[in-house]
Amino acid sequence: MTIIGNALNAITARGLVASIDYSEWTRVLLLEDYNTRLVVFATTLLGLSAGVIGSFTLLRKRALLGDALSHATLPGIGLAFLMAPTFGFEGKSLPVLLSGAAISGSVGMLAILVIRNLTKLKEDAALGIVLSVFFGGGLVLLGLAQQMPEGHAAGLESFIYGKTASIVAQDARWIFGAGTISLAVLVLLYKELKLLCFDDGFASSLGYPTVWLDFVLMAVVVLVTIVGLQAVGLVLMIALLVIPAASARFWTRSLYQMTMLAGSIGAISGMLGSMISGLAPRLPSGAMIVLTSAVFFLSSMLFGRQRGVVIQAIRRWTTRRRIDRRHVLRGIYELLETQTTRPEVSPVEATAGNWVGLNALQESRTWSNRRMLAEVNRLREQGLLRTRDHEAALTATGLLEARRLTREHRLWELYLITHADVAAERVDRDAERIEDCLEPVMIEELESLLEKAVAVGRVPISPHEIDMSTRLAEG
Repeated sequence: MTIIGNALNAITARGLVASIDYSEWTRVLLLEDYNTRLVVFATTLLGLSAGVIGSFTLLRKRALLGDALSHATLPGIGLAFLMAPTFGFEGKSLPVLLSGAAISGSVGMLAILVIRNLTKLKEDAALGIVLSVFFGGGLVLLGLAQQMPEGHAAGLESFIYGKTASIVAQDARWIFGAGTISLAVLVLLYKELKLLCFDDGFASSLGYPTVWLDFVLMAVVVLVTIVGLQAVGLVLMIALLVIPAASARFWTRSLYQMTMLAGSIGAISGMLGSMISGLAPRLPSGAMIVLTSAVFFLSSMLFGRQRGVVIQAIRRWTTRRRIDRRHVLRGIYELLETQTTRPEVSPVEATAGNWVGLNALQESRTWSNRRMLAEVNRLREQGLLRTRDHEAALTATGLLEARRLTREHRLWELYLITHADVAAERVDRDAERIEDCLEPVMIEELESLLEKAVAVGRVPISPHEIDMSTRLAEG
């Protein structure tokens, strides 16, 4: 506790956060101030809209589309500022600047489509070209604005880095309007966009206008991007379009659930980030929003139910245990086949005295001694094996399970030889990879092929030991 207290005192002394004042915390967390409510409302709605839209762009494999389009808005902002006085408008008027950003972003969007469709360049190259060229042009225009005596361009850099604290009611209304329109479009075209994201070729064959659907998706990205410039800036806007959707992807495979979860993560990130910035005024709101969403991403990456790193590690471990169990039982059964008559008449009689050396079992499998002994001990605890003096024997229950596993594996081998044209010398390795995927109909067909050789329900002879072409010709 002393260390934590000293750390808080050091942070406070450096001025990063104000001294701990619970009344200040209450004021921010309960949204007592008008400006705080305005900022939190705007950033929450922006995060919600960006998260939902980002789900479609991520599945469409266009996660960097928002990055390119956000950078493409910068020349429009510079031109709008320079040309506004000519038409009698105030250069720093937000509607004027956002209109210029929308026009420039639309031109950038068309440039990406033209480069992608009319040349042999891939989409990532088109995104890189548009991003760099438009951003460079925007910096040049902003530089010209700074050099003009009547320019008064101070503050335009907020569109690059964001300035959430300066959001006013008009900005919030713009964000609310753009977010509402974007979400409405996605709801109305949900079925079409879902098909576009997962199989655009199939959508095109059904007669859907995939080019126009792509255009609509890009237009929605542009709309949300230009209204988000004032909140987080064009550099960080890409984070709100990518991170919430990528985080949601770790939790579900359903598009509907993904969009709901991504929107929730984006909204919570916007709300918490702006609140943290309110408690620590020296911390920029845009950066705190992005860092908050990054915490959600890290948590999802580790513990996501579908694709989380921890869950995947547990699944791999479970699968390996299941495969080791299968291999040990089948290996013992195959050794019994070489040592005794085939143990099929009676499980109890067949196991009497039929012991297999663990050294011979290890030689038949490319395992370490430690790995094999660990699995043998687990099977003994489960009542499937008996052990003595570095030997093992199947119990009655273990024999039944070993017979079932061996039979299924050999049916797979037969399937690969007769239906998949796999060479017999490679069939055992390939059968291990797919023996959990065979459908019941195919099993019945394979069993019918084996009726002349062995009764259904009993273990067939290994396909490596019989002439398959002769047997099938007889059938």
